[in-house]
Amino acid sequence: MIVLVVNCGSSSLKYELIETDAEQSLASGVADRVGVNGGTDAVLKHKRPGCPDIEKSKPMPDHEVALDFVLETLTAADCGAIKDLSEIHAVGHRVVHGGENFSESVIIDGDVIAAVEEVSKLAPLHNPANLMGIHACTKRLPDVPQVAVFDTAFHQTMQPKAYLYGLPYELYLEHGIRRYGFHGTSHRYVTLVAARRLEEAGIPAEDQKIVTCHLGNGCSMAAVLGGVSIDTTMGLTPLEGLMMGTRCGDLDPAIVTYLHDKLSLNSPEVDALLNKKCGLLGVSGVSSDMRDVKKAASEGNMRAQAAIEIFAYRVKKYVAAYSAALHGLDAIVFTAGIGENEPMVRRLVCENLAYLGVLLDRERNENCAKERDGFDIARPNSQVRVYVIPTNEELMIARDTAELVASI
Repeated sequence: MIVLVVNCGSSSLKYELIETDAEQSLASGVADRVGVNGGTDAVLKHKRPGCPDIEKSKPMPDHEVALDFVLETLTAADCGAIKDLSEIHAVGHRVVHGGENFSESVIIDGDVIAAVEEVSKLAPLHNPANLMGIHACTKRLPDVPQVAVFDTAFHQTMQPKAYLYGLPYELYLEHGIRRYGFHGTSHRYVTLVAARRLEEAGIPAEDQKIVTCHLGNGCSMAAVLGGVSIDTTMGLTPLEGLMMGTRCGDLDPAIVTYLHDKLSLNSPEVDALLNKKCGLLGVSGVSSDMRDVKKAASEGNMRAQAAIEIFAYRVKKYVAAYSAALHGLDAIVFTAGIGENEPMVRRLVCENLAYLGVLLDRERNENCAKERDGFDIARPNSQVRVYVIPTNEELMIARDTAELVASI
């Protein structure tokens, strides 16, 4: 089955065309700056295996026009991956927030769209953009079934002790204020890969205790017991938990009122500060990109060094906390941009965790290979395996989409 995976942001449309039987990527790319300044500066970057990368400029005032350009490119004689749109059997959409309505992926219909619209109040920057992609595909591919795959779904298995805050219970009942968690598709994908490795090592799937670390510009961790998420670091929004590229992560809630009272910042200004000016960027004063921060630290920038240490320290603390929640630990998984590519961060996280059974092989960590089935960077005698697994959210979305559409 050929599945078009769509991930719409407020000004972007990422896509990948995947043949699910062979789990092969046929083409991928992104339409960027959609709708910005009327879309006059929009650009499409397109990749097809075995062909040179292509970059095309064209006005894209909205996501419908962007999707038209994507479909035109996918069927083009020179760089396309299919001859005709009829070869697209289904479309899978990344949807950031499903609230408590969705604990698994679903085929999109009117009721699903209404539910996604309703929960958009919890993800005002993401869900409306995801809906734009759904509506655009409905117009351009009206007879093609569509599936919604939710970032929050994997974490809907958490128990109340993990997802409720210490707030008046009515705020949960009346306003849905609770921990939802995000990056669920990534956590689920790397969990499945790690689970196969652990089964080969003789640990039954139902007994596996795994901590997954999705470390990129956005960062989150999950405690996974027998393939089921029992806790995660992000909360009502993606702001909670680890320090990230520009997000602060965990902080004293009184800081919000302090900023309001002392600096006269209003609600949107505080929100922008905590989401866009904190994290690696805020502490280092250099960049939100770990590569830039690491370079600055190597040149003697103390703030950059502090940012790296804070980042790794918070990950380490959650590894230990989640080993307690899991009553043990069989594996730590590193994934996403930083997790997959920064040996220094992995080393800082894993050092001095021997009391948990974690023994890092420094040479394997420094020379980590990109392997789809994961690369083990723990010593042979380590009680806990440490895997570096490249995430593949698009493939996970394509798998769910193909399985649901095949069942129709």
